[in-house]
Amino acid sequence: MPVFKTPFNGYSVKFSPFYESRLAVATAQNFGILGNGRIHVLDLSPTAPTLSQLVSFDTADGVYDLSWSESHDSLLVAAIADGSVKIYDTALPPTANPIRSLHEHTREVHSTDYNPTRRDSFLTASWDDTIKLWTVDRPTSVRTFKEHAYCVYNAAWNPRHSDVFCSASGDCTLRIWDVREAGSTMIIPAHEFEILACDWNKYDDCVIASASVDKSIKLWDVRNYRVPIAVLNGHGYAVRRVKFSPHRRNVLASCSYDMTVCLWDFMVEDALVARYDHHTEFAVGVDMSVLVDGLLASTGWDELVYVWQQGMDPRAV
Repeated sequence: MPVFKTPFNGYSVKFSPFYESRLAVATAQNFGILGNGRIHVLDLSPTAPTLSQLVSFDTADGVYDLSWSESHDSLLVAAIADGSVKIYDTALPPTANPIRSLHEHTREVHSTDYNPTRRDSFLTASWDDTIKLWTVDRPTSVRTFKEHAYCVYNAAWNPRHSDVFCSASGDCTLRIWDVREAGSTMIIPAHEFEILACDWNKYDDCVIASASVDKSIKLWDVRNYRVPIAVLNGHGYAVRRVKFSPHRRNVLASCSYDMTVCLWDFMVEDALVARYDHHTEFAVGVDMSVLVDGLLASTGWDELVYVWQQGMDPRAV
């Protein structure tokens, strides 16, 4: 299966919503603590199991996350450790990038998510305890959401309702927001430890997954959130990201500081479908292709990017 070696530690990987063979990788030097960053745009070869670099962009600080535009096939939004949000056009040379640099967050920007239904706006979540809403054409944010009492690690749009998103925070809460409302519309005390990630089910817009430092993933139905509809245990350390399948209602992927990537079916008793232990350092980035059913990608602090088909060994040549 295709593997790509990055010079810095991997932090995030995202498949393009336009090209089935393209993905972007966010990396940070010195484990993201201090130093530069680099964004890699990679292409899968149609004839051989290889990943080749289309273009890369250097940053003065680490890159923690990125998201592809849902309206422009060449645009990328990057979450930077210096608190900035940068927009890149992969069709332009590195010297012409970034095409925009947005400076409003006062601490590290940890995640970004592009609106999949409205396609004109994106969210950023930061260690300054806030989430910001942006549009590509505005030099300032549209709105700031400030309720969390600690770092916001992740914010994710609802796949069906263009004004609704969820956020995951170190204050141990999961919050639901509607951009038309003054404050959050729902607060779920989802875990007793920091929540590092959240995602919406792509087939049931009332179901959310939360991933925590407590090693668990919990599934919540926002119509009745007093108890989770499922608790997925199996990771040995904090769960860093969680991602629902774009193709199968009950399937989600996760990655963890235990160096593994796991696939789950949350509707069956033996929920763990597969465990992949191909990384030799913290596995911190995972994604599932929207365009190719069962195609997965992961990255980690071992400076490697893997792409593989579900059921295959990521390390198989």
